[in-house]
Amino acid sequence: QVRLVESGGGLVQPGGSLRLSCAASGFTFSSYGITWVRQAPGKGLEWVSDINSGGGNIYYADSVKGRFIISRDNAKNTVYLQVNSLKPEDTAVYYCAKELRDADGSWYLGDCWGQGTQVTVSS
Repeated sequence: QVRLVESGGGLVQPGGSLRLSCAASGFTFSSYGITWVRQAPGKGLEWVSDINSGGGNIYYADSVKGRFIISRDNAKNTVYLQVNSLKPEDTAVYYCAKELRDADGSWYLGDCWGQGTQVTVSS
């Protein structure tokens, strides 16, 4: 059974940092890319970052580029998101999801996103 468990969130002051973790099980972790998305209160889902299976291809949303760092440890079946220089607008529930491809080559995300981890940035 595919399972993704997010952790590491919390309450921090503006400018603070956290390390979010996405622990995976139930599939061959090293064969899949992983995406982080977030949902702020009252807002829709926002793509944050993704990393390919080998860790060599990394992408960030413009809103977080230069502040967040994604990485993975395939030996531990875990993807990390280091979130630095946090701003109040970063407040959201952060989710990770497995990246998949359709037969025509289109990318999509798996249905199992885990429970998410809450990041709250406030003075």
